Amino acid sequence: MLMDLASFSEEGFRSKDWVNAACHSKPPDEPIDKYLSEVEMKLQLLAENIAAQLEEQSGNAILRVPRAIREIDRVRDDALSLRGTVGGILQKLEQVEGVSATSVAALSKVDAVKQRMEAAKDTLQDAAGLAQLSASIEDVFASGDLPRVAETLAQMRRCLEVVGEVPEFADVKRQLGALEDRLEGMVQPKLSEALLARKVDDTQKLRNILIAINRFSSLEQQYTKVRMRPLRKAWEEFDVGKGTGSTANVASQEDGAVTGASFGEWLPRFYDKVLLVLEQETKWCALTFPSESHLLVPRLLMETMSAISSSFTARIEAAASEAGADLHQGTGGNAPTGAETRGGSKLATLLTLHGMTGAFARNVQHVLAAVEGEELGKVLRAVYSPFEGHKARYGELEKMQLTSEVAQLDLRGAVQRSLGARAVELSETVRRMEASVPAVMVSLEAAIERCLGFTGGSEAGALVRTLDDVILSYVAALFEVLKSLRAVCGVDGSVSGAPTTSHDDAGEEDWSTVQGALQLLTVSESLGSRTAVFETTLRNTLSTLSHKLHIGGVESPGEGTPGTSARDQPLDVAVLRLIDAPEKARRLAVLLEQAKDPRFHALPHTAQRVQSFQDAVHDLVYDVLIFKVRQRLEGVGTLPQWAAAEEENAFDLPSFSAYPLPYIRSVGEYLLTLPQQLEPLAVSQGDAEGEEGEESFLATEWVFQIAEGATNLYIDQLRSIPSISDKGAQQLAADIEYLGNVLGALSVTTPPVLATFQVCLSAPRQKLVEIVADPPADVDLNTVKHIARVRHVVQDGASKAGQH
Repeated sequence: MLMDLASFSEEGFRSKDWVNAACHSKPPDEPIDKYLSEVEMKLQLLAENIAAQLEEQSGNAILRVPRAIREIDRVRDDALSLRGTVGGILQKLEQVEGVSATSVAALSKVDAVKQRMEAAKDTLQDAAGLAQLSASIEDVFASGDLPRVAETLAQMRRCLEVVGEVPEFADVKRQLGALEDRLEGMVQPKLSEALLARKVDDTQKLRNILIAINRFSSLEQQYTKVRMRPLRKAWEEFDVGKGTGSTANVASQEDGAVTGASFGEWLPRFYDKVLLVLEQETKWCALTFPSESHLLVPRLLMETMSAISSSFTARIEAAASEAGADLHQGTGGNAPTGAETRGGSKLATLLTLHGMTGAFARNVQHVLAAVEGEELGKVLRAVYSPFEGHKARYGELEKMQLTSEVAQLDLRGAVQRSLGARAVELSETVRRMEASVPAVMVSLEAAIERCLGFTGGSEAGALVRTLDDVILSYVAALFEVLKSLRAVCGVDGSVSGAPTTSHDDAGEEDWSTVQGALQLLTVSESLGSRTAVFETTLRNTLSTLSHKLHIGGVESPGEGTPGTSARDQPLDVAVLRLIDAPEKARRLAVLLEQAKDPRFHALPHTAQRVQSFQDAVHDLVYDVLIFKVRQRLEGVGTLPQWAAAEEENAFDLPSFSAYPLPYIRSVGEYLLTLPQQLEPLAVSQGDAEGEEGEESFLATEWVFQIAEGATNLYIDQLRSIPSISDKGAQQLAADIEYLGNVLGALSVTTPPVLATFQVCLSAPRQKLVEIVADPPADVDLNTVKHIARVRHVVQDGASKAGQH
């Protein structure tokens, strides 16, 4: 077996593993003990051999140590000698430097004088050349060789720059400016002809002449002037198409204009023509002006948009006005519906035209892919400039739009008041109110979309203020209707509000009125929930605008991520608007930062006003539900039965009625019928919220409120009774007991005051004296004293009954 010594030097060597591995490599026919003995012997021999070699090597190393020490000493001596030699050389260099410093300074002065002399010589040569050029320039102009003239003028300018502000050449400087203007005047007509004929070579030669005399602006101006003509002609085609007479119509059709087309129908055709021209000019300029094409084509579009900006704005305004007028005529002079308004209003027309312009702007960015940064931003500003005035007035326009849509909601139906018409009017009005809530919310959600589509969110502040104002005006309109419904329901406090029909008809109408009033709760709930959901939607929209508009760090185009260009990230005109209006951007940044907080109220006044409306609805519904109770209990305290004297009879029978009086039976029947009347409301609420427990709770809550209100009204009447006889007390106790049974059937606890009335009224006079003297813990003490006073019981503490 061969010994692999490398395994013994490994970090994780384990002797057991090595032995086991050696055993596995044993020949099959060899005994294990013999094999292990051989392995042990080989290991022992190998270890002895290694020990011998180690000893030999150690001895040799010890013998080499003295020799190495002697070598180290020799090297140290050589280093000391070298250090001394170098020190001497340094001293000599210092002496030489001190001696030569004066010579070097003198040579430096001589070199400076030499340079000045050479500069003076060059200046004199340039001055002489300038004078010569100035004298011969007219001959150069006379030759008609424009490139030579340009080169001569360029050389004169270089000479003037070298000469500097020398008084003798002031006239030459003025002459040079006039000569450059003269050459520019000679080049411009030729350049215009070359541009019109699209002659590449001639145009390049003329371009080189203008560049030589630093007149690139003239090239830009002439190029824009020539290339703008077909674009201006395309723009004026709309007016040609609107002309009257056969000649105008034929001309417009030959030029490609759409005769009689609206501006919205015509505008995409104009944009297509502009894009076609831009694509052609981009290719032509890349061939003719490879160094200036990225400047000339954008300048062409910017100058074109600037030239037509005022008429563009006028056409936008006219188209928007026409849309509103056509909408009104299309409805026969009647108020248009909300859907019609959203489809054909002034703001909708602006949004449509702006969308066309947005598509055009995206195509422009694609065509001008080589243009980046601030220059591309200027192009987009020019493209959208006709809409800027309308965007600045967005809040006003949106408010007009929403106010118009809300005003068109007919919250009151025209119902002729007659028998039963009151309930019909109430039901119809409530139905219209309920239907108006989702309609208004749809309009408000559409306003958010319009703001994002028209202003890109840059006018979000104006949107928030407008939405808050419009919702407040809508809720104010609901308040006015609600106020008028109090008269319809007969709970406005006027005598005329009470029903004057027969008992049966009045009863049917009363319950119809109750049902109509209960539906107001659905309106209230719908308004509260939908406004809350809408405000959440608005807040979420605002919170997402920060990233889109780069709010918090508004940057100029090209200052963002390195390498970003029109090909990587199209510019947003909303961002450009905010860059141009830093104060608006700051206010919007504050708003959008606040919107990230879930506690922030995007509509600060809406929630409070909606809550006030809900409270007013609750009050009206309560007044309607309690009205019949109030009507039946009116004047109960002045009924003559309470002071009636006892009647003598031969059989000593009770003289009071064993049944409650009609007034209390009417109240009890009404309260017992009330849960049944609340079932439709509970079902509608349950459908809306999807929870059966919630609907039952609502119905029970209203039953408790009306029962409690009826009890309080009854107690007030009881307190107003001036005098109660024994017979009256017994009758009143029977009435109270009946009401207590009704409350028990409704699972309403009888209040302590009413229970005290029943105890004290049902008790004989002697028992009442005892109660007064020692009142039980579960009675109301003030009520006990009041009943003793109206029943004329002497409260002298002597347990005596008073005599009436």
